[in-house]
Amino acid sequence: LQSNGCCIGPGFAGENTGPEEEAVIKIAGNSNLVSPNLPDFHSCSPGWSSAFYGAECFDSEVHSYLKNLGKQKSSESQNIDAKKVELEQLLMMETKNYRKTIKFYQKLLQKERRSKGKCPETKSMLPKLRGQLQEMKSKVQFLELVKKYVQASQTQMVYAEQWGVESYVLPTVIHNGKTDTMDMAPMDESSLLLYYTTEKHQCSNQNGVRVLQAGTPLGLMAYLYSRNAFLEGYVQQFLYTFRYFCTQEEFLQFLLDRISSTLSSASLDPSTSLTKICNRSFYILQAWIEDCYSVDFATNNDLLGTLKEFISSKVASLNGYGERLLLLLEDASARKSGSAGQCSSMDKCEEESEEGRKTLHSLCKKLSEDVSRKNFYWKLSKGVGPIAQYQRERLHTGSAVLPKPCCSSVTEESSVSFAKADEVGPFLLIEYGAQQLCWQLTLLQQEVFHKCHPVHFLNSRALGVKDKCVAVQKAVSAETVSLKVCNLFLSKCIQDQYLLQLLKNADSITTWVAAEIVTCHTTKRQVSLLSKFLLIAKCCYEQRNFATAMQILAGLENLIVRQLPAWKILPAKVAEIMEELKAVEVFLKSDSLCLMEGDRFKTLPTIPSAHVLAMHVQQLETGGFTMTNGAHKWTKLRNIAKVVSQVHAFQENPYTYAPDFKLQSYLRQRITRFKDADISALAADNCANFHQIPAEKHSRKIQDTLRRMKATFQ
Repeated sequence: LQSNGCCIGPGFAGENTGPEEEAVIKIAGNSNLVSPNLPDFHSCSPGWSSAFYGAECFDSEVHSYLKNLGKQKSSESQNIDAKKVELEQLLMMETKNYRKTIKFYQKLLQKERRSKGKCPETKSMLPKLRGQLQEMKSKVQFLELVKKYVQASQTQMVYAEQWGVESYVLPTVIHNGKTDTMDMAPMDESSLLLYYTTEKHQCSNQNGVRVLQAGTPLGLMAYLYSRNAFLEGYVQQFLYTFRYFCTQEEFLQFLLDRISSTLSSASLDPSTSLTKICNRSFYILQAWIEDCYSVDFATNNDLLGTLKEFISSKVASLNGYGERLLLLLEDASARKSGSAGQCSSMDKCEEESEEGRKTLHSLCKKLSEDVSRKNFYWKLSKGVGPIAQYQRERLHTGSAVLPKPCCSSVTEESSVSFAKADEVGPFLLIEYGAQQLCWQLTLLQQEVFHKCHPVHFLNSRALGVKDKCVAVQKAVSAETVSLKVCNLFLSKCIQDQYLLQLLKNADSITTWVAAEIVTCHTTKRQVSLLSKFLLIAKCCYEQRNFATAMQILAGLENLIVRQLPAWKILPAKVAEIMEELKAVEVFLKSDSLCLMEGDRFKTLPTIPSAHVLAMHVQQLETGGFTMTNGAHKWTKLRNIAKVVSQVHAFQENPYTYAPDFKLQSYLRQRITRFKDADISALAADNCANFHQIPAEKHSRKIQDTLRRMKATFQ
């Protein structure tokens, strides 16, 4: 990991502090440990981008741009509010110009198509305009990144960084903060943490930057208190991976010990180490609750009870932060029980920034669709055009005409009772268009995906998740899965098993696909259904719903389904989609971060394949976690945190299709009906699943066989 430690966070990596940082320190200095005059209780969870990008989340270009912003219009000491106003104006202006340019490009593109290439001026202008659009898009995205940094600098994450300590003070953290002495001779830092030095950084005059390589459990927990631990991504990476070397109870006790030993003796002077340790402990605890409540506290009543009792008895009476933590726990509990479908809550500031991101996402999506109109690069070049043409013809015939995402559903006027899904059978699958079915299946998949957490994908071997074959045996429930010797978490560490539910849902869809096909009573209908599922899968992966696409592929690759006679009369253009889906599967398995490449994941919704992601994490978990001296390899844990962080990244950008609840109800009922079906038993009851041999030809074959057998005995 290339560290930008010398550029991260205004005033945190260097010795000099700007006016904004001085103001923050001044506020903190007038507080009672944690200032009651802080802004509204904002989130201090670093977020997925912190774990994914680490110290490079906000590079030096962002810092220098913000530092120089407004200097030409005002004095050198322009405050952050004035810079924020100017940044908003610049972003609004650039976005407006970007939108106008897109409209102008679309008009030129339509003009060029109508002229069929006979207008050379328009044809020559389009490439130049396309290049300008890409530049404008990059500028808008950069301004969005600067805006995000400004918002982050005003959140409590930056306040948390005010209480970071230098590395030589970390032994004080181990000693429960009982002494304020800077000389820590009895315990050397090298016995807790190991570093490696990077090459000389461009924006630093030092010989190199120290990067954490390994550490003991106590050392890794103590490093949470180090300077820039929040901004460089360490805190978020730790929250994802600490279960490999300590239990939730041990981590909580570590934090509570630091708070209890420093709370009463910490002075109002923010420069003392006791005050820094106490206040940083509160912020770490807040970040843990915000990001991991559903996987650590909601599943462990004893852990939650210990925390609540400590806050109520020892913190609330002495420090105003205790009441805020209790309110945070109540809010997290309400979200878990009342709106489990939401991946995380956002405060008002984050909601406003989310609206801004959606605007940018829609513009970037429009550009990607209207300007480039390129297929994914892993698609097979052979037959892609005809397949798309065939799909368009299928989608625009008869009752399969599709609405736009925001239009009302066709099923509002349908006279079919979805409560009788068993009576209707697979007919509605054939009647509805592939894209419409893709949208509703995507929304159903999104519902279960948004309930998962990055931590759910860790230590999946202990849950029985295996490569190839079926990840979870149907005869084994989530409650009866025994933890095997391959458990990588500590034995007393409680692990949420939601991943098993996610994989069981995937198995249900796979079985449903196979069952719908083998229960068709005519070969003609099987061909129609095979074509429909192939087109749905194609539409799903084009919309970056790789989960449903791979589930359908697994259903079509069922051994019995692959032997059906219907494949031989399937149109060649549709049959080629099968190879296309296999190419997508190879692409997904090729690299654990393949879906995070480029900017597509930032502007387009994505749902990864849960089983493929779990396999990638298992690959990273292969090998030892400790060095010969017993220190845990932080470089290994950091890579694991980076891979699982993409779960939260994808959850940030949901699909906005209009839900068709009646169609979804029908799909749920069909999936539920066949989720535990025996495909071989279903296929045996249907003659359309077998190759038919004419009676005369069959009789002649028997006679020939008897004649040959008779000849052998003569």
